[in-house]
Amino acid sequence: MSGGRERDIQHLDEQLRGLVSRLASILGDVLREQVGEALLVEVEEVRKYNIELRASWSEEKQNLIIQQIENLNPDMVFALVRSFTLYFHLLNLAEERARLITLARRERSAYPEPCSESIAMALKELKLEGVGAQSIRRLLSRMLVEPVFTAHPTESRRRANLFHLRNINRLVADLSSNEILQSEQEYLEEELRRAVTSMWQTDEIRASRPTPLHEVANTLYYFESTLYPMVPRLYRDLEKALLRYYPGESFMIPTFLRFNSWTGADRDGNPHITATITAMTSRWQKKTILKLYRGSLERLAEELSPSLRLIQVNQALLDSLARDRRLMPDLAIKFEKQSVFEVYRQKINFILARLDRTIELNQAAYDAEQEAIKAGIPPSQAATGLANVRQNDYCYFSPIELLTDLAILEESLRENRGRRIADGALADLITQVQVFGFHLAGLEVRQHSSRHTAALAEVLRFAAVCDNFSALSEEEKYSLLERELGDPRPLVIPDADYSSDTQEVLETLRVMRRMQLEVNREVCENYVISFTNQPSDVLTLLLLAKEGGLARLDPTSATIDCDLHIVPLFESIEDLRRAPDIMRQLFKTSLYRSSLAGYSYLQEIMIGYSDSNKDGGFFTANWELYKAQRQLAEVCREESIDLRLFHGRGGAIGRGGGPANRAIMAQPRHSLGGKLKMTEQGEVIFARYSNPEIAHRHLEQVTNAVFKATLSPQARALRTGAEEEWFPALEGMSETAFKAYRELVFENPNFARYFFEASPINEIGLLNIASRPVSRRATGRIQDLRAIPWVFSWTQNRHYLPGWYGVGSALHNYMYPNNSATLDEHRLALLQEMYNGWPFFQTILLNSERSLGAADLEIARLYSTLVTDEKVRREIWELIEAEYHRTCAAVMLITGQTTLLDNIPVLQRSIRLRNPYIDPISFIQVALLKRLRQKSQDNFAIDQDREEFEKILGIVLHSINGIAAGAQTTG
Repeated sequence: MSGGRERDIQHLDEQLRGLVSRLASILGDVLREQVGEALLVEVEEVRKYNIELRASWSEEKQNLIIQQIENLNPDMVFALVRSFTLYFHLLNLAEERARLITLARRERSAYPEPCSESIAMALKELKLEGVGAQSIRRLLSRMLVEPVFTAHPTESRRRANLFHLRNINRLVADLSSNEILQSEQEYLEEELRRAVTSMWQTDEIRASRPTPLHEVANTLYYFESTLYPMVPRLYRDLEKALLRYYPGESFMIPTFLRFNSWTGADRDGNPHITATITAMTSRWQKKTILKLYRGSLERLAEELSPSLRLIQVNQALLDSLARDRRLMPDLAIKFEKQSVFEVYRQKINFILARLDRTIELNQAAYDAEQEAIKAGIPPSQAATGLANVRQNDYCYFSPIELLTDLAILEESLRENRGRRIADGALADLITQVQVFGFHLAGLEVRQHSSRHTAALAEVLRFAAVCDNFSALSEEEKYSLLERELGDPRPLVIPDADYSSDTQEVLETLRVMRRMQLEVNREVCENYVISFTNQPSDVLTLLLLAKEGGLARLDPTSATIDCDLHIVPLFESIEDLRRAPDIMRQLFKTSLYRSSLAGYSYLQEIMIGYSDSNKDGGFFTANWELYKAQRQLAEVCREESIDLRLFHGRGGAIGRGGGPANRAIMAQPRHSLGGKLKMTEQGEVIFARYSNPEIAHRHLEQVTNAVFKATLSPQARALRTGAEEEWFPALEGMSETAFKAYRELVFENPNFARYFFEASPINEIGLLNIASRPVSRRATGRIQDLRAIPWVFSWTQNRHYLPGWYGVGSALHNYMYPNNSATLDEHRLALLQEMYNGWPFFQTILLNSERSLGAADLEIARLYSTLVTDEKVRREIWELIEAEYHRTCAAVMLITGQTTLLDNIPVLQRSIRLRNPYIDPISFIQVALLKRLRQKSQDNFAIDQDREEFEKILGIVLHSINGIAAGAQTTG
């Protein structure tokens, strides 16, 4: 470990110890006030016994602790769970603040050199590697960083709790300052006690599921509080870095950062997301961003006070004011009286008036849609009045018009010795309008391919085109779809009595079209098809889009002009393997290819990390994802198609999580192309975007990685290297891992029983985390369970199985071929060479090691005792235990470590310090799950039995939140 890294870790420890001590003291004060000294005594005893257990584990000691907990009354158990949970929330904030303090220290010590993994560092390294300005320009012309916010159910905390955590975080930041007065410190500490007390008195469990609009509101919070004010800083970072490392060169910085959202639009498996919800969301997003612009303009008006008596302005500004006066004569007199010599303020007042009119029209459209919905009229048919707004109305019809007005202000300032003023808040506002437009974030609709097939089958049957489209072979479907796409006649019959499911699919497309016309095209132009497994799935949606007005056939040229970006999502192992052939067939279909022309022949393809992992295991999923990206990039190159890959990653390792910058550097060559799009989900959104400093750091690291992965000769060499020679080894290991994983999860008839009994999966479904259910279908089968609760459950029972199972079999069988007891030194050397020279393989091992390090076999064994059939328990547990030890041994042998996570000491230490506090919550959860399941089998003879059942269930649900807070992950 380098000296600098050691110093950083030492400084981090020092900062963390001080913060944790202060917060723990405040928490103790609150617990004493709220519950009493007895709780503090119990917390300290449990904590001490668990630390001793960790120092020297024995089954006898563990049983004594469990017995002690079981002897407590339910109210004390409940208080214990809540105490440890609140401690973890405070610890997480302290760790975050300590990291920021250490980062600031590192940046100061490095100055004037840039901070590691910053945008400036990327450009410095590229310059040193000989990357020229022209290469930078080419990358900038196509570069894209596009986080996509989802409402996936991985955030177990209520919005009320998140509010208190943000408040506590702000107070901790203020307390961390070295320059506060003693009186101010005392005030802040009292405020902290108040905030922690409020959190203690706030229920952590939702009484009901959040509605889709609650989820929308939660997402909008991050845009309002973090992203909107933070985004200009990233653009400034890039601008300054280009100026510093490429002096004398000119660069045009495009809108390389964009945001999209699935919240209010992802209807796959969620019946609560309807066309109405999507329409409301798009209007709400527009209202939000316009009001943010309004606030910025009001602040800008205070700053732009240059007077004509002191400084000149250019003719373009005077001409624009003349146009504004003609357009708004009633307001002109008022504005001139207010600021006769302050023409910049006059212009801003006119801009504000136009913005207010735009907000008014958007609200009127929203109200009209609500009235239509009450009257049973679909939102796409509501009389919003926007289609009749005259061109001479003084509203803004598009963000381009607002940018034009802002550019007039900017040019006048620059031409009249106001460059410094122009480079301030005005430049920031221009950046914000370029990034957020009038839509804030692009809404991305997602729906299962089977829903489109069923809807089109009904439409075709009503139109007497085909009696049973769903029953056709793939070749027959594809031929019919090509024929109907080339036929201008409509298929949808007005007022036909279609099923509600079909009407919903059609209405969604109509709403998308309407939002494009009335908000702007970017508001709703991407449509993701989940579980795409054949080419007809894509053409089916294109034909439905044609019926919904989003695609138009030109019979003369036999081409389709499409306003919908169709994004196939490949999720299962088999679908990933078929993806290149599916896309090749589509690109060779002239009508489909022509539909891409409106997007400059850009094809976006989404790959799913969660379902592929659940389907094939960690090792095989990563390998198949890697191969699919390489092959898709090759197909697109052959067909002259510009590829944009969309990475559907979760927060947990078992769902594609892990350090984002490392994952970017490990992408196959040619697959990135300067464009990165990835999902941000649940608890990851809070972790990365609740704090503007953390959000800035995350996005600058991602941008750094995109620059380096795309342009760095050194990074490209690492990914080119001996990859081709290593592929056969990876292919063989993947087959072994796949076999081991599938034999356990899908082929062993006892596995499902083990999983459902040894984890709180059923209780997780009662947490009311999100508006969508935990399963697509309530069958009780592993196949139908969503990936998120699947991973969440393995996190709770401390197995972390989705992040490592099968890896040990793959590595061990490769190093000990043909069941040999002798290590093949040549094969070990090859794996070590791959680990040191191939970022992809290194990432697989490092991420699996993170899961192995977080797993705890003794606690996991305790959860296995929840399985009521001892034969089933022993069979499955022994398989899991053996694979765990096999994986640990193989990973440490290849990486040259004596203990897991020796190479990631900060994480290693964090897990070691957290486990004694997580363990008691796990002990409580296991004990109460046993009681809960026993009681659920009993008939409630009296109300008291039901009350006791509900009380136990409530503690179990709180324990799920507690373990999630301690582990810092859900699913």
